[in-house]
Amino acid sequence: MTDVSCCKPLVNPTANQAKLSEEERKGKLKPLLDNGWSMVVDRDAIRKQFSFKNFIDAFGFMTKVAIKAEKMNHHPEWFNVYNKVDVTLSSHDVNGLSNRDVTLAKFIDSSSVCEH
Repeated sequence: MTDVSCCKPLVNPTANQAKLSEEERKGKLKPLLDNGWSMVVDRDAIRKQFSFKNFIDAFGFMTKVAIKAEKMNHHPEWFNVYNKVDVTLSSHDVNGLSNRDVTLAKFIDSSSVCEH
């Protein structure tokens, strides 16, 4: 049987989301920044590059993230060449980082570990 645990919504996609406050940023972004995410210059967004064994593993990772992102109604900006995937997260509706970005970044990190 197929494991569908990855398909359960992480957050209510219709919930009113707000831009992270300065206080929230201190607590919620630091673990991500310590884990390889970086702030995007001239934009309220975070980015990270992931490397995989090959294109199939990279594409599998993107597929897993795409399913979760769709369930969250929150879609990453990404770029893929062979075994590399660059991911940028920002919430366009609040013009910056929100809890959805933090939640999706954590899921992306956990998904990348499983793919290697």
